[in-house]
Amino acid sequence: MREAHAREIVCLEPSALALRLKGQRHLTLLESVMRSEHLGRYSFLACNPAATIEVNARGTFFNGVPHRKSALTLIDRLMNDNRQRHLVGLPPFQGGLAGYISYDYGRRLEPHARIPDFAPICPDLVLHHYDCVAAFDHMQERAWIISETPERADEMEELLRHRPKVTGSHAIEGWQSNFTREDYEKAIARTVELILAGDIFQANITQMFSAPIPEAFDPLGFYRVLRQKNPATFAAYMDYGSIQIASSSPERLLRHDGTTVEARPIKGTRRRDADPVRDANLIADLTASRKDRAENVMIVDLLRNDLSRVSKPGTVKVPMLCGLETYANVHHLVSVITSELKDGHGVGDLIGATFPGGSITGAPKIRAMEIIAEIERAPRGVYCGSIGYIGFNGRTDLNIAIRTAQFSGGIARVQGGGGITARSNPAAEYEESLTKIKRIMEAFRP
Repeated sequence: MREAHAREIVCLEPSALALRLKGQRHLTLLESVMRSEHLGRYSFLACNPAATIEVNARGTFFNGVPHRKSALTLIDRLMNDNRQRHLVGLPPFQGGLAGYISYDYGRRLEPHARIPDFAPICPDLVLHHYDCVAAFDHMQERAWIISETPERADEMEELLRHRPKVTGSHAIEGWQSNFTREDYEKAIARTVELILAGDIFQANITQMFSAPIPEAFDPLGFYRVLRQKNPATFAAYMDYGSIQIASSSPERLLRHDGTTVEARPIKGTRRRDADPVRDANLIADLTASRKDRAENVMIVDLLRNDLSRVSKPGTVKVPMLCGLETYANVHHLVSVITSELKDGHGVGDLIGATFPGGSITGAPKIRAMEIIAEIERAPRGVYCGSIGYIGFNGRTDLNIAIRTAQFSGGIARVQGGGGITARSNPAAEYEESLTKIKRIMEAFRP
């Protein structure tokens, strides 16, 4: 079993250090901007990976070479071949795989689902092997470079001394949705009809806003504005050449610490209000809402079922049901499901059982995914997929990539929506889809 090397460095703001790595290959920042001891304690920064897994329309590739096995099987093989001793007392990601799994990768896990092959926004999966990581513990206000060799740590430390000039603009204007308001409300009404007909219990329906990317636009500069406008526990910035991603997600798909699995689905949303009385009334309305609680409980049941496929019998538990969490722009209902992974099962099996997250598909999952494809008529890309890390020390943490902007092919894309149930009101669902992306759109303003 390998053992990583760690050296302490001055603890600066991770996004400021990301600026110093701008232009390096495959820059990845996983940042807890809204900080707390349990959900927002750690951030990670890496670049110049040693290897890459990519899944695209032509298949699965490892370092550009076609690979006959699935990406999830390859992940488990790499985990077994590169086992690393966990350095106690340091942040949990100490080297391994980091990147994204797009929502559209989900159709590969459900080959019998009737989901078209839309023209892709990006590769279905990109995970880089980072053998050197800058890791931050915000509760201790300490930071380290953790690497497989001292030489790699030297290289990272040298890169972090750079003082680049900040150039470019964070602004984009001219946004257009792929739905008119009337068409979106009709789509919601159609989803309700399918629910009442017994086709599904719930589906997550979204609309996509897009705009041309101006020549002077700087995606990292935009992310630095977004992290201020909408601080989140599972934020991220990635520059992977053909695509840049800026995420301010509050939602965890799953965490695995080597023993316990945790999922934290979000279902139920109300906007924030600057007036404390109105804000308290919005909280009271959310926590008392039968529709929102039913929506949340349905997804909890779906995730309990997903986790039971790869968990030890009797270990799937729900320590928190419909708890309240508050963020910069919204209040959410959040539940927590935990379990213990079966012996002989790896993180690839865990992802295969739970991806895409039930909170952004619906229930039953496969039929909900089919209805989403029928109604949205477009790929989602990284949005509603997952961003995070799979550490060779056995620690994994993956978000659900909501509140996420994507930049590829000269087009900026932002999506927002919500879970539709039999009680959904089309006009209210349209307004909620705008509430979800309000802070992102504010970050694009000049």
